[in-house]
Amino acid sequence: MDINRPGLGGDLPAADVLWARWALIAVLEATTADEEERHHRVGTWVDDEGLHLDDCGCTWWSFAPRGAGRYVLFGEDESSGVKWHEPPIDMFAGAPDWLPHEELRDLLSGNQLGCVYWFEDGSWTRAPYPATLHDDGLDCGMSRFVDRKDVLRTIADEDHGAMPTHDAETLLAHAEGCRLTPDLLMSLVNEPDWRELDRPAMTRALRLAGLERT
Repeated sequence: MDINRPGLGGDLPAADVLWARWALIAVLEATTADEEERHHRVGTWVDDEGLHLDDCGCTWWSFAPRGAGRYVLFGEDESSGVKWHEPPIDMFAGAPDWLPHEELRDLLSGNQLGCVYWFEDGSWTRAPYPATLHDDGLDCGMSRFVDRKDVLRTIADEDHGAMPTHDAETLLAHAEGCRLTPDLLMSLVNEPDWRELDRPAMTRALRLAGLERT
């Protein structure tokens, strides 16, 4: 599935699907050391505020539930032209009151915000863009989670223990169905060559992300 430039709400999967895919990667990469990072955390992770992605360079994103089937997705990729556009684009035009407006405006005032999308009543929406905007960064930032085949390749790559494709499919299917147990997770993951798996941290991340409904 391709993402338009600039992005459209319909380019993104349903919020619960996006959540499950992103969260599974966060679980596979969870470590106690990263949980204890107090300065600038990088990678893919979940915490009490939601899901996060930061490559310490080109792109950062946050994805948070806002209750009652509502979610907000915001961040920036260096490809975004929103904050440089003239005349200025109002990223909050038509935005609902339940967005974290204070946090978003703080980011905007610091020149750190590239786009904002929100999910409500089963669909994604964003502010209107002028025809002269060529990219808002959604493609480069979120394409890794949009195409299911790309997600499976990430799960099965060497950074995540080079697991067989059918095991990656099992993990993803159970994550998307919110039935991924710690036992199933640990039975399928392999130790990468370059690091030890932090199973306690992975279990904490799995439960924090809600990938196993009880």
